[in-house]
Amino acid sequence: MAKERDAPREIVRAACAEYGEDTVIDWCVAFLTEEISGEDAYGSELPKLVAITGSPNPGGWSAPVDPVNYYWIRVWAARVFLYVWRDDVVDALQVAARDPAWRVREHVARLTAQRELGQLVDALLPDLEHELPRVRSTAARAVGAAGEAEHAEALQQLLDDPELTVRVAAEKALARLEKRLDRSFDRQT
Repeated sequence: MAKERDAPREIVRAACAEYGEDTVIDWCVAFLTEEISGEDAYGSELPKLVAITGSPNPGGWSAPVDPVNYYWIRVWAARVFLYVWRDDVVDALQVAARDPAWRVREHVARLTAQRELGQLVDALLPDLEHELPRVRSTAARAVGAAGEAEHAEALQQLLDDPELTVRVAAEKALARLEKRLDRSFDRQT
């Protein structure tokens, strides 16, 4: 098992080496879609959670874990897909793209950008208006990486965002969208 101080990539590699990549992916899909409940994740399924987090006490919470923190299980499961992949994971990400926890959706956006998963873009559009700048920025990067021409207007709306980080992310996302689609979009809002 990976040590608690290991980077997430190393934790995932260790879990895959010990249990097999497909098994780890299956666990993460089950966590992400809540096929394995939060209660079970901190109960009978704890060894699976320990494997993907590298910690015997993921989150560092005292027992029993407050259900308000169960969303972290889905965050950690989504994070695994930054390092290992199987095409059928997209179905679980479709569910996770509508998760009530913004941290889960933020990881879905990261994966959408990394893997250019165009089928997830529409589900992420509401996060372009999220109250947190980091969520808006991550969603913008995902739209730029995987969106289509009809998504340019949503990015253009962010060019006047009150947060500089969001404006920069939107500008870069539009540039990436233009390059990917080999066309230009008006930068005026």
